Amino acid sequence: MPSASWWRAALREDWQSGGFGVYIHWPFCASKCPYCDFNSHVSARVDHARWRAALAAEIRATAATLPRRQVTSVFFGGGTPSLMEPETVGEVIRTIAEVWDLAPGTEISLEANPTSVEAGKFRAFRDAGVNRISLGVQALNDPDLKALGRLHTAAEAIGAFETARAVFERVSFDLIYARQNQSRAAWEAELREAIAIAVDHLSLYQLTIEPGTRFGDLFARSRLRGLPDDGLSADMYELTQEICASSGLSAYEVSNHAWPGAECRHNLVYWRYGDYAGIGPGAHGRLTRSGERAATVAYRDPAEWLAAVERTGSGIESTDTLDAEIQSEEMLMMGLRLTEGISLARHAALAGAPLAIGPIEALEGLGMVRHAGDRLTVTEKGRPVLNGVTKSLLFQ
Repeated sequence: MPSASWWRAALREDWQSGGFGVYIHWPFCASKCPYCDFNSHVSARVDHARWRAALAAEIRATAATLPRRQVTSVFFGGGTPSLMEPETVGEVIRTIAEVWDLAPGTEISLEANPTSVEAGKFRAFRDAGVNRISLGVQALNDPDLKALGRLHTAAEAIGAFETARAVFERVSFDLIYARQNQSRAAWEAELREAIAIAVDHLSLYQLTIEPGTRFGDLFARSRLRGLPDDGLSADMYELTQEICASSGLSAYEVSNHAWPGAECRHNLVYWRYGDYAGIGPGAHGRLTRSGERAATVAYRDPAEWLAAVERTGSGIESTDTLDAEIQSEEMLMMGLRLTEGISLARHAALAGAPLAIGPIEALEGLGMVRHAGDRLTVTEKGRPVLNGVTKSLLFQ
């Protein structure tokens, strides 16, 4: 086993393989969707001036321990970031540019709901520095949107997309499939409709039932009707891959499809196991300092986070150093989600030892992975059982 000093030296610049992103969490929504387990809260009143100052303060506090970084992406997530005032978005971007360097062509994304946007606000976000919009469409028919707790109609979703397209060069939207009472044919028609809109990036997620959500509570009481069985869900997944591939929207990640060059660069920071600063309530980060990578977690409750920043200058609740084993596991779990897979040499440097060849050869014999030179990738056959593939490699 290499010495601790050798490992720290090898780790010191490892994050550069994935880049450095900044995630901004806006925790407020107009309503809480029944499937959502994100840190989102409904609030009648938000003091935007206080939040603007606090987000800027947290960015400066983070940058004080990470000098001379170049930012490759910024992502405003939530919650519903399109409920933010454009002035707040602009202040956050200006602060990031002041304390770090923005790489040429830095991707700056903002999530938006169709009910909280209009042409003037999109233009204001663009003028503030946003250059990519991700729309939370989720479904393209009104009954299913209502069942998902969404406040917009299908017509409003398409209108919001067209408005975004007129303002931004890069627009993505999300859809959820394997919904209640959804047939394979209905999903095929909906997906083809989405692709026909001429979108260049789609995030396509199977509906998952999370504990602690409204859907989770209903499911636990056997009151969530019409969910597809595992066989139908698998059919929908395979259909999704086939239609997107034939349309030129390759699956660069398990649930994300894009034209070449239109991939979400911020999410690539996560999947390529780069560094990212998590700013805002409940935000998580991965930051490398002095040859050690640490996981940061912010206070989850918005009021608690805001008070902590105003009191101490930071809303970070915990910072935990990640050892070699945890880092190697995280890199494997994130990187194998990508079509490009992982570098075995980089993984070995993080882990302090190479992956055992036996499990790799066994999985390759089953057609689940492909091993070519330094690259390890999961095949189309292995992707639906990715968790099992990863466990086979980790727990030898």
